[in-house]
Amino acid sequence: MTALYPQIVYGPVHSRRLGVSLGVNLLPLHSKLCTFDCIYCECGWNDDNRGKESFNSRADVAAALESRLVQMAEDGVLPDVITFAGNGEPTLHPDFEGVIDDTIALRDKYAPKAKISVLSNATQLHREDVVRALLRVDNNILKLDAAFDSTVVDMNKPCCNYSVDRVIDQLAAFEGNLIVQIMFLRGEYNGKKIDNTTAEHIAALRSALQRIRPKQIMCYTIARDTPCKTLQAVPADEIARLQAELGY
Repeated sequence: MTALYPQIVYGPVHSRRLGVSLGVNLLPLHSKLCTFDCIYCECGWNDDNRGKESFNSRADVAAALESRLVQMAEDGVLPDVITFAGNGEPTLHPDFEGVIDDTIALRDKYAPKAKISVLSNATQLHREDVVRALLRVDNNILKLDAAFDSTVVDMNKPCCNYSVDRVIDQLAAFEGNLIVQIMFLRGEYNGKKIDNTTAEHIAALRSALQRIRPKQIMCYTIARDTPCKTLQAVPADEIARLQAELGY
């Protein structure tokens, strides 16, 4: 079943893409808050988890992170990465830049070898403070599951004014200082076929990536429970082939 993260700091967990990851959740602890409502989201649907809780405060986040890092240092097991993800879109936090400043300071003090990663759906790149913060982290990981607006609507169900062309331009503005994350899947949602692995989709994504020029792409597929039960994971060997076709 889908699940939320009930703590500000959780883990460490073993990430398929990042190693030993200490998670940080800036979103409400008992409800999901996101500008997307992805059909594959492990946190479930937005409507199913809607609550009235506020964002976790900057001070509370810093205190929770420092406490966990102190504990991990005493145990002799420090994280490879501190990852902002949690119950929705982390860059929605009104003091996201300040939280990143605090995290960099805490990382430098307690776990200087750890990287700081942000997993974002790229919907807040109109905010200068968010862009500044993302430029300061080690792994600025931004989502682009498809280069067609219609497919984004089907897969990600934006709850905001979303345009693929605008987002591609915003991603390109990072001048390569980003990682693009792509979820590949197949299946059906509301009676409509879903498949972003077709030759047409790969050609469009390849063109987008040529404009964006990221330093890396992360291609992955479903590995956890999803709110839409009619989705299928893409085999690992096919993921590798698609990534190669995208030029990475």
